[in-house]
Amino acid sequence: MQTNNEAARILLVDDEVDILEFLGYNLRKAGFEVHTAANGQDGYQLACSLKPQLIVLDIMMPGMDGIETCQLIRQTPEIADAFVVFLTARGEDYSQIAGFDAGADDYIKKPVKPAVLVSRIKALLRRGATVEPVSDIIQARDFIIDKERYLVVKDEKEIALSKKEFELLVFLTSRPGKVFSRDDIFENVWGSDVVVGDRTIDVHIRKLREKIGMDYIRTYKGIGYSYV
Repeated sequence: MQTNNEAARILLVDDEVDILEFLGYNLRKAGFEVHTAANGQDGYQLACSLKPQLIVLDIMMPGMDGIETCQLIRQTPEIADAFVVFLTARGEDYSQIAGFDAGADDYIKKPVKPAVLVSRIKALLRRGATVEPVSDIIQARDFIIDKERYLVVKDEKEIALSKKEFELLVFLTSRPGKVFSRDDIFENVWGSDVVVGDRTIDVHIRKLREKIGMDYIRTYKGIGYSYV
């Protein structure tokens, strides 16, 4: 992934033309290469063609909404590693959880000042610039975890996880038995520049347990979680 902030290619997807023009102007002024689409279907097709480093998605769009678009992006290998930011008027906790569960890297509520959006985007791109390419495979008890392919296998069967569920599992299995605090998990899985609801970790842990089994992640009340 290209991570030079000043040359990064950004795709804006929103059904409000005024927002596309306003944000596009400010992002270009900040030095980014900016492309726009007015709905999820066109945005997805343009993403496949342009392979942007970062995609800004509205949630409420006619036809294919932002959640569906994000899920499709994460299922498409050529663009699955692009950063996805939801920029939406929906600020409820359940909307944020749905966004992160679909694979978003950040969630920003409208209206947002252009300087704030530029700062959040640059923070994500910096995070990408510090990530080393990984191709190693983790063996964690009954699981084989392929970090490069976002693949989890148990008993020769693949387990389908969302992007954040996968990243959460990778983080917890990085040091089996260690109790990670909620702050540790937020910092390493969501990033310090992302603001999420208080229940986000709990919901993702619950969904992860439903998919991998109840006996692998232990809760330490008032402290955090560990992979056992």
